[in-house]
Amino acid sequence: MSNLINRPTLAFTAASWLAVFIGVVGFMIGLWNAEMPLHEKGYYLIILLYGLFSTISLQKTLRDQLEEIPVTMIYVALCWASVGICIGLLLFSLTNATLTLSEKGYYIMSFLLSLFGVTATQKNIRDLDHLRLQQEADSSQNKRED
Repeated sequence: MSNLINRPTLAFTAASWLAVFIGVVGFMIGLWNAEMPLHEKGYYLIILLYGLFSTISLQKTLRDQLEEIPVTMIYVALCWASVGICIGLLLFSLTNATLTLSEKGYYIMSFLLSLFGVTATQKNIRDLDHLRLQQEADSSQNKRED
């Protein structure tokens, strides 16, 4: 892989964090105000948390493969399956929920916004860390040459 990674712009970094914040907070506000049993609210909360974790794990795994860091194919498959299961469970439960269509759409959109946001945020964190390590390596190389 090429070592050329561009620094994410401040606008993209801010938009990524904002997407995570708006998606998660929006989802949580929807749950807080929903007229459903507490165990159902807990189910939706766990789906959100599982979705965020599995999406971050998938992005990290794909980035590891891109950087030629060894990753087992079973783990890659589990990451893809986890993301699919989260989305599938949310869609299945919302299909069978006694919510209005606008409420169902609200949950779907805030969930997907959250998943996009954590993917982009993880990418930005990884890019910035890669650039930091590259700068440290370059500065130590320059010190050795002096």
